[in-house]
Amino acid sequence: MNIAVAGAGKWGSALAHAYSFKNSVIIGSRRERNIKNFVSISEVMSSEYIVMAIPTQFVREFMHKHFKFSNQKILVAAKGIEVSSGKFLQDIYEEYLPQENIAYLSGPSFAAEVMKSLPTALVVSSTNLDLAKEWADAMPQFIKAYVDSDVVGAEIAGAYKNVIAIAAGVCDGLELGNNARAALTSRGLVEMARFGKYFGAKSKTFLSLGGAGDLFLTASSPLSRNYRVGFGLAKEKSLNAILEELGEVAEGVVTTKAIVEIGKKEDIYLPIAVEVNNLLNGKEPKSSLKDLLS
Repeated sequence: MNIAVAGAGKWGSALAHAYSFKNSVIIGSRRERNIKNFVSISEVMSSEYIVMAIPTQFVREFMHKHFKFSNQKILVAAKGIEVSSGKFLQDIYEEYLPQENIAYLSGPSFAAEVMKSLPTALVVSSTNLDLAKEWADAMPQFIKAYVDSDVVGAEIAGAYKNVIAIAAGVCDGLELGNNARAALTSRGLVEMARFGKYFGAKSKTFLSLGGAGDLFLTASSPLSRNYRVGFGLAKEKSLNAILEELGEVAEGVVTTKAIVEIGKKEDIYLPIAVEVNNLLNGKEPKSSLKDLLS
């Protein structure tokens, strides 16, 4: 396959590296980068197969400015919910191209480890299983790729696990121990499955690589940006200072707000997301975790 990657951050670069083992790959972004096979964003967007590694909150603006449909097949590699509208990525992308032309990537995958070609397993979800299989078969040997049709489940799990990762980072930052983090993470899995069920997601998706697999990874390692946000909050750093130090997008920060607003609107019980939102809005971490664990 000839594959183009839109977004030359760490995750976009890691996916370009992974797909280059079996395919011809180019990569581009809004800002010019001095990296291998870098091309203009117009060349990327005119390709037939495009990996979209654009952060969720910028997707609509990016697509409006750069995308014109000519039967492209897109693999969405970002995770999150648009905070301004409460829309899932599926809803946004389907404003620009047909559902059968879109697939979604999920599963435990830190960019730094993918760049080192370390083994993992991922899920490609799409209503078009033939397209999902195309993207899965193009993966390198060090990535075992499965296909699935539960797009909404993959989307919600990928977005929600970042919220739980912030809570887990707070837990570790307060040195509450492994038991507390395990309890928090497992209840987080229940919470995100409850949220997903409301929107028609399949329960099994939350026990899969894209659900539990991605959650357990993201909520247990300082390689996770969202975990580091929570850890920094526990150490009484300001959110602005933490984000400046990260120098990258931590999707969980805005996704938390979006999820809490949806929960209020639809009357869904989401205690962890609500408490993380309180934390992000300045609540004292020890008080927050005490309320959460009780």
